[in-house]
Amino acid sequence: MVEPAHRIVPASAGVPSPGMDTGGRDEVVTGSKPVPAESRSSRLPALDVLRGIAILGTLGTNIWIFTDSAGLVGYVERSDLPSGAWLWAERVLQQLAQGKFLGLLTIMFGIGLAIQQRSAARGGRAWPGSYPWRAALLFVDGVINFFLVAEFDVLMGYAVTGLVVAFVLARSPRAQRRWLIIAASVHVAMLTVIALGMLVADPSTRDGARAADPLDPNPYADGSFWDLVVFRWDHLLLFRLEPLFIFPMSIALFLLGARLYRAGVFDADGERIRKRLMVVGFAVAAPLDLILGTIDGDFLLFTRYGLAPIVALGILGLVAQAYASGRTPGFVARRFTEVGRMALSCYILQNLVAGAICYGWGLGLAQLFSPNSRVPFTIGVYVIVCALMLSVAHLWLRRFERGPVEWLWNSSYRAITARG
Repeated sequence: MVEPAHRIVPASAGVPSPGMDTGGRDEVVTGSKPVPAESRSSRLPALDVLRGIAILGTLGTNIWIFTDSAGLVGYVERSDLPSGAWLWAERVLQQLAQGKFLGLLTIMFGIGLAIQQRSAARGGRAWPGSYPWRAALLFVDGVINFFLVAEFDVLMGYAVTGLVVAFVLARSPRAQRRWLIIAASVHVAMLTVIALGMLVADPSTRDGARAADPLDPNPYADGSFWDLVVFRWDHLLLFRLEPLFIFPMSIALFLLGARLYRAGVFDADGERIRKRLMVVGFAVAAPLDLILGTIDGDFLLFTRYGLAPIVALGILGLVAQAYASGRTPGFVARRFTEVGRMALSCYILQNLVAGAICYGWGLGLAQLFSPNSRVPFTIGVYVIVCALMLSVAHLWLRRFERGPVEWLWNSSYRAITARG
């Protein structure tokens, strides 16, 4: 669902990652001199904390896909629901994560682009410069992740959106506002049309579709690793509908993230902005999101793509407020920071581990639990995978500067741009 975030890159490398890579105002430096101490101190701790929260938060949504006996298809069709109190427990737990961290991740990507653009301007480099190569590499990462790890990959969508927004950020502030307004308006109009269509649809038809067996045979339960790869290829267009649908929303959130960064949301004097974000996110959007999302699953599109991104703004404001005064991250926050610094590696690894636990090509545990047992099973898998990600990130960064995928990405980028 993700861009790399890492420790300050040595000046000799001069290679930023796709869009969420930078941690402060002047991290991306060219030349052969070492990075000065003042550049290190200018790093914004809230950015890495937010990335870590977003990465593990997206797993809070995706984990329900892994623990569904029919994978993504069963999750979308809601064909195997629990009953009684377990149904409400599942709805509430899903709704607490649904869309919020996808929105936060998207906003953070826009912030990363704004930081890279500012760094390029201060270094006298053209913008977007070599960013298309970064977007191309991210798209390749997404293709690999889609086929080999998870069919709900967002990296390809982020790569295309980032490429578009990188050129938009090179235009005037007025043009950027116009793009933001148009993209947001198109997204709201699409949500409205879909909502009206669902209101006039025949409820019995929808319920009947949900009651049917979504997959026969079931590649998630009975297929090999290669069978799932083939299944994703056979349903490529179906599984890529979400990135197409949220493309206007992604553009709007990218631009909003860049706008908030420029407005000083992380600065000491940006408290007014942060408080507004928290009010609209937590006092207005969050209660509506929780109520609508739990009373009826038919509101999923409206909450996930309408209200959830607004809740994400509240999370952004809250974390930014915690570190605006220069506060040093504590023990827990440092663990989130480590996940944030190797966000791309952790995003891919957490989905791969969850698949190995739940799918038939691995342990196949998702098939062993009834719908009413799915809630405690899902919570257990989530805790285990999160603990593993926090441990892996901590141990890896004690020895290496970047995560393994981040290192591979940067090495590829350097090789491509060196030839240019």
